[in-house]
Amino acid sequence: MQYAQPRGDQPHKEEHDFEQREFLGKGKQYPLGQLWIEGGDRLAGMAIKKHPAVEHQWSGTNPVVVVDGFLTADALERLRRFCWNSTIWREVYAGGYLGAFPEHGLACPLLAQIAEELKANYPTIFRDHPLMQIWAFKYGHKLQGIPLHADFAAVNVNFWITPDEANTDASSGGLIIWDKPAPPAWDFAKYNADPTSAKEFLEKNGAKSTTIPYRSNRGVIFDSDLFHETDSIAFAPGYCNRRINITLLYGRRRPA
Repeated sequence: MQYAQPRGDQPHKEEHDFEQREFLGKGKQYPLGQLWIEGGDRLAGMAIKKHPAVEHQWSGTNPVVVVDGFLTADALERLRRFCWNSTIWREVYAGGYLGAFPEHGLACPLLAQIAEELKANYPTIFRDHPLMQIWAFKYGHKLQGIPLHADFAAVNVNFWITPDEANTDASSGGLIIWDKPAPPAWDFAKYNADPTSAKEFLEKNGAKSTTIPYRSNRGVIFDSDLFHETDSIAFAPGYCNRRINITLLYGRRRPA
């Protein structure tokens, strides 16, 4: 158990932390700022379900695969409990979402098992790509998600774990992916943090988008160079209704 310094939190962070303390029911025994890790143990059995069609669907011309039933039931339940119970949500974003990274405690054995099984089950996709980064985001029910960007990696794995009952609009809440990759010459700041330039590029090149609606335990595997953003979010109020997505990045971006 460790302690972290308060960070001058924004209102949506304070609201989240209050809801989490109420959910945990531990009151003043665990004061604000304390890091608490609960659950996330490795499973004796499999953590992800293997879907034989996934590798057949993956191709250079269509590097986007949607996988329903991504995790096994045991893995999904354990991961939810880890994300609900652990005070790992430390990064604050103005759009209304919170981030968790390995240095904050998002480094449980169960996530390592999921990462390993992805490589073992789908070698055609992941080949010799090492796991480069992992993060999770948790969203408020009224605020925005992540704006248009691409990621610094070869393959992106994004999956959602909040129960479907929390989503008040089954047609949204997921991910929007465009069919044009970021130009190889663009640097990280350009394709990851300049949504205006990204939109101009997509419009100029006649890019088409695909909207993948939110579903609990749905995974999306895609080329990290493809521009993407969070779709509109309309989740019910309440701590366990907050939308949670987890991202794993494999390999390095192709050089210019």
